[in-house]
Amino acid sequence: MKTRAITGFFFIVVMLASVLLGHYVFDIFYLVLAIFCLYEFYSLIKQSGISPNKTTGILNGILLYVTTAAISWSDNDPGFYYSLLILVFSVTAIFVQELFKKSKAPITNIAYTIFGSIFIVVPFCFFHAMAYVNRYVAINIHFPLAFLLLLWANDTGAYLVGVKFGRTKLFERHSPKKTWEGFIGGVLISAGVALIIAHFYAELMWSQWVIIAVLISFFGTTGDLIESMFKRSINVKDSGGILPGHGGLLDRFDGLFLAAPVVYTYLYLITNWRY
Repeated sequence: MKTRAITGFFFIVVMLASVLLGHYVFDIFYLVLAIFCLYEFYSLIKQSGISPNKTTGILNGILLYVTTAAISWSDNDPGFYYSLLILVFSVTAIFVQELFKKSKAPITNIAYTIFGSIFIVVPFCFFHAMAYVNRYVAINIHFPLAFLLLLWANDTGAYLVGVKFGRTKLFERHSPKKTWEGFIGGVLISAGVALIIAHFYAELMWSQWVIIAVLISFFGTTGDLIESMFKRSINVKDSGGILPGHGGLLDRFDGLFLAAPVVYTYLYLITNWRY
């Protein structure tokens, strides 16, 4: 428990610093983090006997992140959308590379290589884009920072309430420790943090911050369950050991994978809508 607490403290400090130290640190940090998560994903897949094209897949992930980031920086300049054509060649390389490998399941290898970018890198692209979601503002770091705070509030609330009051299993087949009581506790605590955020970040109404909290709680928990389902399918308890007491990076960011695209979509609709 002590190791978990110490790791969690330094983890939060690093994550907050990545958002608060300027947009260059923000941009580069989450690129590096996305690639480490992708590498961890491919390493887990390899344990199950599948051989994803790790190098080409990581290169594809880097190009995907940098391309979408460039579009965000350029205020959605149509000219930058042509850079997406680079991805055509990087994705094609995944298919071509498999022709030169002696593999019993080449299509499976290709599928998992591409799925890694979709499941891991795309959510980080959406998270990064939150800072640039409002086309009337150059950059607003409040949105990704609030997202992290609400995600942590949900995880912490679900854990504490679940340990104390948890009785009814939420999805025992995939995550035996999760309970409905913990889930509801996570939603309520995240909503409470959203009300506090609303006092400091006036970009949105309090009700909109609460909606974001609920979205993060629901889709963050769903992402957690999906990651648990994935680990069980390949008989792995933790995605890695890079974070003592917490497991791997995928274990820490599973809530982001589904929540980030959904929250970005909601933010885009409410911040760019003009009557």
